[in-house]
Amino acid sequence: MTTSTVALHRGVAVDALTADGGIVHLRPVDPDDAPALSALYGRSSADDLRMRFFAVPAGAALQAEVRRLCRAPTDGHQAIVAELAGRIVGVASYEPCAARRAQFAVFVDDSQRGRGIGTLLLEHLTDTARRCGITHLIGEVLPGNTAMLHVARDLTTGTRAVLHEGLFDVAVPTENETAQPAIADRERHAERASLRPLLRPTAVAVVGAGRTPGSTGHETLRALREYGFTGPLYAVNPHAGTVAGVAAYPSLTTLPGPVDLVVIAVPAPAVASVVADAAVAGAGAAVILSAGFGESDGPGRDRQAELVRVAREHGIRLVGPNCLGVLNTAPDIRLNAGFTPVVPPPGGLAVASQSGAVGIAVIEHAARTRCGLSAFVSLGNKADVSGNDLLAYWFDDPATTAVALYLESFGNPRKFSRLVRALARRKPVLAVKSGRSTAGQRAGASHTAAAAVPDVTVDALFAQAGVVRADSLGELLDTARLLTDQPLPTGDRLAVVGNAGGLNILAADAAEAGNLRVPALSETLRQRLTQVAPGAAGYDNPVDLGAGATPLAFAEAVRAVATSGEADALLLVLIATRANDVPAILTALTPVVDAHPALTVAAVVVGAPGTAPTLGQRRVPVFDLPERAVRALRHAARYAAWRREPLGGWPALSGLDTDAAQACVTEGLAAGGGWQPYERAARILTAYGIPLSPAVTAPDAGTAVAVAERFGYPVALKCADPDLVHKSDTGGVQLALTDAEQVRGAFAGVTAAGRPGHGALVQPMLSGEVELSCGIVHDPLFGSLVMAGLGGVHTDVLGDRVFRLVPLTDLDARRMWRSLRGAPLLTGYRGRPAVDTIAVEDLLLRVGRLAEDLPAVAELDLNPVLAGSTGVVAVDMKLCLRAATGEPDPILRDLRRP
Repeated sequence: MTTSTVALHRGVAVDALTADGGIVHLRPVDPDDAPALSALYGRSSADDLRMRFFAVPAGAALQAEVRRLCRAPTDGHQAIVAELAGRIVGVASYEPCAARRAQFAVFVDDSQRGRGIGTLLLEHLTDTARRCGITHLIGEVLPGNTAMLHVARDLTTGTRAVLHEGLFDVAVPTENETAQPAIADRERHAERASLRPLLRPTAVAVVGAGRTPGSTGHETLRALREYGFTGPLYAVNPHAGTVAGVAAYPSLTTLPGPVDLVVIAVPAPAVASVVADAAVAGAGAAVILSAGFGESDGPGRDRQAELVRVAREHGIRLVGPNCLGVLNTAPDIRLNAGFTPVVPPPGGLAVASQSGAVGIAVIEHAARTRCGLSAFVSLGNKADVSGNDLLAYWFDDPATTAVALYLESFGNPRKFSRLVRALARRKPVLAVKSGRSTAGQRAGASHTAAAAVPDVTVDALFAQAGVVRADSLGELLDTARLLTDQPLPTGDRLAVVGNAGGLNILAADAAEAGNLRVPALSETLRQRLTQVAPGAAGYDNPVDLGAGATPLAFAEAVRAVATSGEADALLLVLIATRANDVPAILTALTPVVDAHPALTVAAVVVGAPGTAPTLGQRRVPVFDLPERAVRALRHAARYAAWRREPLGGWPALSGLDTDAAQACVTEGLAAGGGWQPYERAARILTAYGIPLSPAVTAPDAGTAVAVAERFGYPVALKCADPDLVHKSDTGGVQLALTDAEQVRGAFAGVTAAGRPGHGALVQPMLSGEVELSCGIVHDPLFGSLVMAGLGGVHTDVLGDRVFRLVPLTDLDARRMWRSLRGAPLLTGYRGRPAVDTIAVEDLLLRVGRLAEDLPAVAELDLNPVLAGSTGVVAVDMKLCLRAATGEPDPILRDLRRP
């Protein structure tokens, strides 16, 4: 029995979104469900029963079906029910019908059809079947049962339906990567429907709206009224007829009309009952401003879990608790449901923040710099709605052109990676993730694990997903200003045109330090500049027009550069003096920059207080220092380069024996896991075609000599104790032994470095042009990371490593070795032979596939890997096994658990 099946037997349950944004509870069938299942069939029409059973079954037949469903689950039999408000409205099951195949059935209450509940049941049933070793789910469907045919067909492109003897034989593969895009599309559609009451409500009520100015509820109500919410607005206060000019009612159940969104600012113990009343009022979302929940220990955590349970039972999405509120600047909504002190202008940047203080800073900065926001969500405790939900919502939001995130934690980072990678292909995603400290707990004892501290993992995730990671909040906001309103750079060439030589030089230095090029200008362009700006201090890049440049000369110089085609981005640098007129220069520049909307432009103005934060109708951002502008341009250029790159693919790898590898892993886990003996580890790696140096474990010196002579001298002798780390530091390695006497003499010292009884590993001495390292470290939340770097003694001394999360594409593998500082060593540095980089990429892809298929491989360290012109071979390795259970699924639709 697999570990996942054991977990299923223990009653794993999930909440998921229906197609119309409702919340359905999915769980394994329990024997106590027999009456509810009988009721499900009992209220169904004869036609519905005929579609399911091909005839209208008698009562005894239905009871037999109920007993089948309520049997104890096994790998060959699973049954899942869907519940709404505690009522079973659907059931899906399978039974074995052939080797690694099972027959499935799905039935949904007629009153709930069309909501995607059958699809959800089949998605989760398919996942359960896959984890139980089932490769295909087989079903027979009447031709008239078009709903079931559509459910099966839409699940994955691998589904096949063949008409045979009056029935459609449907085959659904349980392992099919093509199902992932379809599931993602369904998830985004459901998220938009689910979050519409939150971000686009038609009516809002504030519960806890006191009459005293300064209180949270009062100020939130005022904010909603003053910002001009376009729908009905209600206050709930049993002791007042009006609050802040808004009609008040004793409770949500006494409101004159339904509401979509309820904003709650009452003491924590009363919040859950208010959420229950919100359901009666028709609400689909609630914003919990109140504190006293999961951010505190003790009863607060239990209170938060109960709050989520009540909300899920009533189909209500929650933001918070302990949050600042939400904002939507759309002119047809004008929602300011929070108590932030200022309101930003409307625009294209959507912001989600776990920190209220950071949220206030973002809004204040946006208002000051006129960086327009489309939406702002303060996540607070993230009891329900998380960054992942918002990423799915903003994917199709036409008002949002860029997304900014402040994150302190990840609920399901694997799902985050999938969602944000898809979103970043359409819109820039910027993030500040707190916690860059390397003081976090090490993942293990290998080189690979020791290097994969939490922040390195986040960097790997962001790099693969195209997320623009800023080191500070200021850097994020500067970059957001550029990416929200400006076109993406078409390359890495930056032209600097200014009237301040020193600032120009600082800008050029910052650009080249950030991998932007500041190329020399062509002779033609320099000649043109001498004509339009005579008397300038310098006509090359950077172009120094001199402090006395006139507005006309400045404008014409910028026009010449902008039309030359020699720059992918343009930085304007202006310094004010008593002898020039910066406002006049900016006025002259405005029509020039507006005339080139496809060119990325940023500006720097120094010494002119009161300068507008943007320039022209295209809202070119104006910065106060060149370094800030260049950092933003650097991020924009890197993101644009990522967008231009192809997605990459998952190439077919020959010679894989996944069943043999899984059998070795199962054997190792049964033996207690941990660091594995060389022979078992070698079998796992060999099953994935990973090239290893020949090696034999010798229990005594005589055997070691015999093996050495069979290999041929020189040989290496290594301690075979799998728990020994850093063998060379403890005397556990002897290299280049040239005869039997040296092998005998070295055996005792080598084996003494480890525990008694493990013997020594004998290997022939091999050589390569470059020593590399490669490995795996598995994170329970993020999944497995693959590491590549320089190997041997360089591993720890230089720290030249790069990490990527699985699944690993062919482009990931190529980028990994190319991004190493030591990459020139692989391509023939100073006349040395180039190594076979195709073999390096193949090694990384095989290690990545192993990590993806076998999450129980907690750590793998291949070091050194000898790379030469004829291929690669791993000379030393360590492999650790640890059961991987209860880890988040990146694909399956599943709301955050309370």
